[in-house]
Amino acid sequence: MSQPLGRRGLLVTGAATALTLSTVSFAQASPASGSPGAGGRRTRTVRGTLPPGAPDFVHLPVEVPRGVNEIHVAYSYERPAVPAGTPGNALDIGLFDERGTELGGRGFRGWSGGARTEFFVRADAATPGYIPGPVRAGTWHIALGPYTVAPQGLPYEVTITLTYGAPGTTPAPVHPPQRAKGRGRAWYRGDCHIHSVHSDGRRTPAEIAALARAAGLDFINSSEHNTYSGHRAWEGLWGDDLLILTGEEVTTRNGHVLALGTDPGTFIDWRYRARDNRFGRFAREISRAGGLVVPAHPHGTCIGCNWKFGFAEADAVEVWNGAYTPDDEISLAEWDNSLVASVRSGGTGRTWTPAMGNSDAHRDPDPIGTPQTVVLADDLTREAILAGIRAGHSYVAESAAVSLTFGAAGGRGLHAGIGDRLRVAPDEPVTVRLEVTGAPGRTAYLVTDQGPLYSSVLPESGPGTVEWRTTASYAAYVRAEVRHAPKVAGLPGALAAFTNPVFLGA
Repeated sequence: MSQPLGRRGLLVTGAATALTLSTVSFAQASPASGSPGAGGRRTRTVRGTLPPGAPDFVHLPVEVPRGVNEIHVAYSYERPAVPAGTPGNALDIGLFDERGTELGGRGFRGWSGGARTEFFVRADAATPGYIPGPVRAGTWHIALGPYTVAPQGLPYEVTITLTYGAPGTTPAPVHPPQRAKGRGRAWYRGDCHIHSVHSDGRRTPAEIAALARAAGLDFINSSEHNTYSGHRAWEGLWGDDLLILTGEEVTTRNGHVLALGTDPGTFIDWRYRARDNRFGRFAREISRAGGLVVPAHPHGTCIGCNWKFGFAEADAVEVWNGAYTPDDEISLAEWDNSLVASVRSGGTGRTWTPAMGNSDAHRDPDPIGTPQTVVLADDLTREAILAGIRAGHSYVAESAAVSLTFGAAGGRGLHAGIGDRLRVAPDEPVTVRLEVTGAPGRTAYLVTDQGPLYSSVLPESGPGTVEWRTTASYAAYVRAEVRHAPKVAGLPGALAAFTNPVFLGA
């Protein structure tokens, strides 16, 4: 049965970025098959058109009667041709249950963005991206997210099918443990930005775990777009050799942020823009859930990927995302500028924001662990890994083949490693030392608040060592970069590795 829906069905709800359509009721609908008893189904279809300038989210209320044990939703929309350079239609979708659509509320039941054309939810199972659980009576909401709308508008069709029957039971979720065997205090390799079939990835968790082990990783982080359904998908895939953290890629219209290592089952809402002044609330929710706030690909070129919320709440920033590209170079430069600003203001300790790198792998041939963040941690545990990232005790490498040792030493036997401060007098001699393996023939750079002040070509085979003498008055910090040869004359080569800084001075 079709229910035409015109603009009269659009009602503003609270924030200017959300609209509510007319309610879909099943009270007078005829069963598509069987009866409203066990196994019976009822179906309604809604059609409408979203105009250019539509709100970020459009809620379609659905009255779910008692006795329903499954809700199934299928949708489609038109993709008309548009002029070159003009965005076409793209429509995301998700679901909220009878507990409502309140921002940050408990009603969230799943999100698939634009990755799927249909989904179901019932007590014992759900489509990846969605949360299994009881289908209780009340007003549910299908959330439509018009990501981009063509000048002709966005005609859509949504079909809702309710199945009647026994309610079923929801199995208790099994989440990854908080620790793996580890090697005590050591350097551990991880990739904290990976997508599976639980959002817009094409790999299963089992495939990802196997690829992570093959890439030499010690830990990974579940980071699906706007859902936590993947937190329960790793049963049997962890082990003494692989720690699996849980999180979310909070995908707003003004940038993406990793909620890294949050408590299993944590949902972080994404339905706001920078101008709404709500990000601070959700950054605090990430922290309360034990996670890190990590803006992802801050200069990404896709629509909505560019980070516009600032870095005041950030615990770290993803400077290198996937294959090294010009937007990563811009992110690296912006991060370096933030280091300069920190030391200029007399900043020490946690007034600077560490950098990290992740693969953002979605599907073949995206490699897991390219790049990877190598963290100095007291053990292979969630708490220790997150503490190491937060402290900046880390470097980023293009693969497990590349290893760095980096630090600075003063004349009185003092030493500081990556992310630490060497407390020396302004004119006291300091020796900076970088050891590199797995990057033969690459060029090593030592970068300070004045820019790159020293470079050296590494040997064509075997490990390489670089030493440089300086003072705290000449260099407020020193960090290392290892780069490939430039592909374009006058431009920097792609990174093979880089470190967080060592700060110099009292």
